[in-house]
Amino acid sequence: MVHEIFKHALARTYGLVKSQHPPEGRRKWRLRALYASWPTLGSLNADGTIASDTSFESDTDPLDEFLEDDALGILIRTDFTNDEAWNTFIQKLQESQKELLSDLTGDGADAPADGNANAPVAGPSTEAADEESDSLSETPDIIKVLDATDPADRARLSNISNIAALRLFNDVDVRPTPAPPAGTKRISPPNPLIDQTGWQEIYTGKTLWIYDARSNTDECARLISQQPDFYGTATGDSWRARAAHIPELQFNMVYQGMKIDFNGMDKYDYNERTRNVAESVAL
Repeated sequence: MVHEIFKHALARTYGLVKSQHPPEGRRKWRLRALYASWPTLGSLNADGTIASDTSFESDTDPLDEFLEDDALGILIRTDFTNDEAWNTFIQKLQESQKELLSDLTGDGADAPADGNANAPVAGPSTEAADEESDSLSETPDIIKVLDATDPADRARLSNISNIAALRLFNDVDVRPTPAPPAGTKRISPPNPLIDQTGWQEIYTGKTLWIYDARSNTDECARLISQQPDFYGTATGDSWRARAAHIPELQFNMVYQGMKIDFNGMDKYDYNERTRNVAESVAL
């Protein structure tokens, strides 16, 4: 759901941006329209009439086809220097995902009723096992894996920042900046990822996880924040999670409402935030 203020900004600038940059696609057009609107965004009237053209929601984007399935999140490989480490990481992620999907679809063996963990459990019949296998294979992945093979695609994804990934795979929107704690001054200079005259650039879409150069050794991926939880943190902030934990974290965030906010402590990767802030104004 696009914020009403942003709808007004898009009504004013989206068509012009689209005509000036025809090859780019919806996500980049919306981003350009936002950055053209920042100087006046806060003065737009959310109660005014909005043009009937909603192509900013219906226009296609080059990556739409990749995002059409029901996966909850995407793991994007951005380091291509160590296939052995990558394959080990993917094996752990897929094993964890398979186990979770089996539990969710009821395909796992039930525990003995008397609580005896060593008691034998009757296995399913061949027909039932086949049906369960088919059911599990038809269940959409929790995490979809993007491992580009085309050299041009690899170059595009290699070592990308969190904000670059969000802009490729998610749609931009805005919201009012979270209220600063009492006695806290607003950031200076302003930045759209944290606070731009009381507004904040945010993203909607599938959750993004980044496999980077560090992943080769720590077997973790970056989880990217689409919108921060409290003032001072930034859109695109990230922290690292182990491969085996990713499917359950993803499921719990979507279906159990789990939030990872470190109880209000700013424990996100500061280097990644600095990189995002520096890149954010470069379209």
